[in-house]
Amino acid sequence: MLVPDDLRYSKDHEWARPAGTTVRVGITDYAQDALGDVVFVDLPAVGKVVSAGDVLGEVESTKSVSEVYAPVGGTVVAVNASLSEAPEKLNADPYGDGWLCDIEVADADAPSSLLDADAYRRLTGS
Repeated sequence: MLVPDDLRYSKDHEWARPAGTTVRVGITDYAQDALGDVVFVDLPAVGKVVSAGDVLGEVESTKSVSEVYAPVGGTVVAVNASLSEAPEKLNADPYGDGWLCDIEVADADAPSSLLDADAYRRLTGS
């Protein structure tokens, strides 16, 4: 499983890429592999205010439907609308074109409370 060193991770298998006051969010390679072929993605609305651990949306695969959780609190400022037409991007490129949303963080230190790559590898046995 691919676990990039420059990202932070939640125990629920979301990744976070901090960039200034925003955090780009997606599901990990481990999560997309466990889900199987993704066929539908329900994204949050721009402007939605979330707390860490809140449901951001859902990912539906040929195997199941799974909720996606906010790894940090803040306001959703952008979503990857291309996933509506091509949800398979989550499988093909979970850390690139398969991103879900950008969150303007309420607390700039919030990403540091997430797992680093080594801790996430230990969690998943990767």
